[in-house]
Amino acid sequence: MKPVNTRVLVISVWLVSALYGLSLAAGEKPALAAGGKAVQEDTDQAKEKKKKKQHKAGYTDKPNFGGPNTPEAQIQEDDEVKQPTFRFPGVDRSLEPWYAWKKRLDERHGLQLGGQYVSLYQGLGDWEAEEDEASSGLARVNGKWTVLGRGTKNSGRINFTVDHRHRYRDIPPADLAGEIGYIGQTGLAMNSADLVLINLSWAQSFNEGDTGLIVGRFDPNDYMNVLGYANPWTSFQNLAVVFDVSLALPDTSYGMGAGHWLNEQWYVLGTVNDANGVATELELFAGGAEFFSQVEVGWSPSKEARYFTNVNLTVWHVDAREEAGIEAAEGVLFSANRTFGERWMPFFRLGFSDGSAPIYNTSVTAGLIQYFPHRSDLFGLSVNWGDPPADALSEQVTAEFFYRWQMAQNLAITPSLQWLGEPALNEVDDRGWVFGLRSRFTF
Repeated sequence: MKPVNTRVLVISVWLVSALYGLSLAAGEKPALAAGGKAVQEDTDQAKEKKKKKQHKAGYTDKPNFGGPNTPEAQIQEDDEVKQPTFRFPGVDRSLEPWYAWKKRLDERHGLQLGGQYVSLYQGLGDWEAEEDEASSGLARVNGKWTVLGRGTKNSGRINFTVDHRHRYRDIPPADLAGEIGYIGQTGLAMNSADLVLINLSWAQSFNEGDTGLIVGRFDPNDYMNVLGYANPWTSFQNLAVVFDVSLALPDTSYGMGAGHWLNEQWYVLGTVNDANGVATELELFAGGAEFFSQVEVGWSPSKEARYFTNVNLTVWHVDAREEAGIEAAEGVLFSANRTFGERWMPFFRLGFSDGSAPIYNTSVTAGLIQYFPHRSDLFGLSVNWGDPPADALSEQVTAEFFYRWQMAQNLAITPSLQWLGEPALNEVDDRGWVFGLRSRFTF
């Protein structure tokens, strides 16, 4: 493992100071106790925001554990009535029977369904590359079937997510980074894997929802180091921004996890997964009985405010994968975000790891999300600095900007711009741009 660069410490101290300064600028004092004023304001703010939202098929429950890309969270978010720039009454009326049917299906059988179709185009600027354009599509169906305890907080649910991922051009956006020697992905998960089972799991709640259990096939990244902005379908697209890549990122795999709210603000959770699992393979322990495990401790003003204001610390370990020839690795992750006045969300991530399995041994990410109070648009800006494990590889810098335009009730258009500095495997170009355009239709 490389020694920690002093710039990392300087950046970390500066960002923590900046977050504190934003708090003071917003006229809010940090809470010193569980009953502090800022804690109560965050909780009331989240509850009020939830009350204001309307829903097409009546899907209102968010999970107490897991991130915004889990099936349960995505179904709920996509069911919210949006405030678009343009309204198409004819189209909206034509979809009313569909949402009415979804609502009856939920009321009679406890089955909730959601779907999306995402298209992404990315092009290179100022790079020498054999392929300078990439595009692909993704069709996704999410489902949540409440089998036990329907209408209560102690429910048992089957969650599932099925994707069809396909490319339009010679390469998909997930492969574009390889054309310029950048370690990572500029278009996360937008690949050509065809039909993929992402999630098929049983989720059980106990203790009035304060305790949760999940077992089956799922993506452990959706249940660790979670901040509310981290959804590659609705916000940023670069892997280094959406996730902390000082982690030896696990893939969709078989495993189990549990979480518990110790009180109204503190929670603990952990997962154990097959370290050799991949989204395109259904076999259990294909590479041997080797595991990825993680434990997280987190704080939020309330369960309702978990996506908007959260601080968490994660410790993880992955076994050596003998068949794949990958050594063991371990690390620690710290994440924090804070939402001010329902509009501004600064966020910060810091990760350190030991071993050659992660993309970076040290990673620092900072950024800002802006919500628009009377529209469903979203603005985001982020910067990541990362130091790869090998001494011969240069430190990479990634910056990403996007603006998600909610053009219609079920259609969002997101132009984006990424700046990549010092790609670790590129000896010719030291910096350049990646332009992107994403469309997302929900149903």
